[in-house]
Amino acid sequence: MSPPTLASPSPENVAATTAKRSDLPARAAAGLVLMALALAAVWAGFYWFTLFWLIAAIMVNSEWQNLIGGEGRAYRMAVGGLALAVAAFLAVDGRTMLAILALGAGAGLSALGADWRRPWASGGVLYAGAMLVAICALRMSEPHGARAVLWLFALVWGADIMAYFGGRRIGGPKLWPRISPGKTWSGFAIGIVCGAALGAGFAPTPANAPALFAFGLAVAAVSQAGDLFESAIKRHFGVKDSSRLIPGHGGVMDRLDGFIAAAVFAAAVGLIRGGAGQVAEGVLQW
Repeated sequence: MSPPTLASPSPENVAATTAKRSDLPARAAAGLVLMALALAAVWAGFYWFTLFWLIAAIMVNSEWQNLIGGEGRAYRMAVGGLALAVAAFLAVDGRTMLAILALGAGAGLSALGADWRRPWASGGVLYAGAMLVAICALRMSEPHGARAVLWLFALVWGADIMAYFGGRRIGGPKLWPRISPGKTWSGFAIGIVCGAALGAGFAPTPANAPALFAFGLAVAAVSQAGDLFESAIKRHFGVKDSSRLIPGHGGVMDRLDGFIAAAVFAAAVGLIRGGAGQVAEGVLQW
C-alpha cells in the first residue's frame, strides 16, 4: 500500500496566493501614504482634519451608491455629499445632535432618488456620516481629542496589520468562510490583542493603561466585525472591491471598513461616559 500523499493545491488557489504576494508592495506603499495623510490631518487643526474626513466620507457614500447601482446615482451622491458637508460643519462646531439630524434628512432624501434600493441608498449616507460625526466628535473633545484619534489609529491599524500577517502565518479555522474566505480565527485573535496593546500606549496615565487595553479589545473586535460587514455587503451585490481607487486595497470603503465600525463604537461609548463635550475623555479615562 503506497503512503498517502498530500493533495496538490488547486490552480485557482495557487493563482490567488501569487496575486496576493505580488499585490503586497503596492498595498504597503498605499497604506503608508494614507496613514501619513491621516496623521498629518490630526496635527493640521480642526478644520483641515474635518475637511480630510469629509472628503473620505463623500467618497465612501459615492462608492456605496455605485456598489448598489440602480437609478438616480448622481442625485444620491449629490444629496448625500451635501448632507455630509452640513453634518461636518455642525460636528466641528460641537452640535453633534444637529449633525445626526442632518444625516437623517440626507438619508431620507437620498432614498427618494432610488428604486427598490431605497433602504440601501439611505444606508450609504448613514454609514459614511456615522464615521464622519464620530471622528469629528472625538477630535473636537479637548484636551484629549488628538490623543483619542491617535489611539484609534494605532488600535485599528495594529489590529488590521497583525490580523493579516498573523492569519497568514498561523492559519487554522476560517472566521467566516462564506463571507471572507481569507480570514482566520488565529488572525482575529492576534489582531485584536495587538491592536489593543498598541492602543494602550496612548493612555493618559499608566494607571489608565490596563482598562484602556480591555476596552481596546472590544473596539478592535468591532473593527474586525466592521470588515466582515462590508465584505457581506459586497458579496450581496456580487463585487470584490468597492472601487479600484487605491492600489492593493480597492476603494476608500474597503480601506475604512474596520475603522468606521471602531470609530462609531468608540465615540458612542465616549458619548455615554463623558457627554457631548467630552467624548475623548469618555474613551480614554477609565
